[in-house]
Amino acid sequence: MMLRPRWIGALVFALLLAGGFAWLGQWQLERAVAAGTVVDVPSETVLPLAQVAKPGGPIADTATGQYVTVTGSFVPEDYQLLKGRLNHGTSGWWVVAHVTVPGADGAKPVALAVARGWAADEATATSAMKRLAAEPADEQAIVGRLLPTEGPEAPTDKKHPTVMTMMSVAALYNLWTGVDGMDVYSAYVVEKTPPAGLTKIESPPPIQERTLNWLNIFYAAEWIIFAGFAVFLWYRLVKDAKEKEDELRELAAGTATQLGKVE
Repeated sequence: MMLRPRWIGALVFALLLAGGFAWLGQWQLERAVAAGTVVDVPSETVLPLAQVAKPGGPIADTATGQYVTVTGSFVPEDYQLLKGRLNHGTSGWWVVAHVTVPGADGAKPVALAVARGWAADEATATSAMKRLAAEPADEQAIVGRLLPTEGPEAPTDKKHPTVMTMMSVAALYNLWTGVDGMDVYSAYVVEKTPPAGLTKIESPPPIQERTLNWLNIFYAAEWIIFAGFAVFLWYRLVKDAKEKEDELRELAAGTATQLGKVE
């Protein structure tokens, strides 16, 4: 049945129709990508910290990775070391600090965590930390990339229970001095230009993302279904025609048998 010219022609037509539907589906997919909304990543333009984040709560997604500037003073006795921090794939140590940011319009000052730089070994990090802690606690402009706080973790080194591996603002806040009643930023700043003796911490900007247009994807799926249906419809028509032909043949055979008996 399928090899008859009539149905071969119908198959060619169905395949052409399916191909057209498939092309339309591909076109809709391309439209879904082209019409997708680009998620703007933070600019490398330096903005005031107060403009992009507020203390006391998580920072917005749009603020993550933003270069910011803030004026504050480093608290000498609140320097800490973080171990096991990767920098360009190499494990080392971070020197992190507590910065007191003056409150706006006479409000209370705000605490801010700042990652100042990286060192490959503990001795270098400790030496740089002691040198920085000895500097005057004068106000200065700090420029760096704003990143969300990391989660705290339970101490794993019994000999050094205060040594941290996570940049947790909550854990640091518990170690800082003179912060009772002070608000704190639930984020930290990676200093853009590290102090002498430390290496700049790797902090690339977030990867630019693109959201798909799901309406176009839905249309593309519809066209693919139509393409499959075109071939299925041809198969169903051929099957129905064969079944009808078989019924007519059986009916004709039955009629001939009855006539033979009558004769």
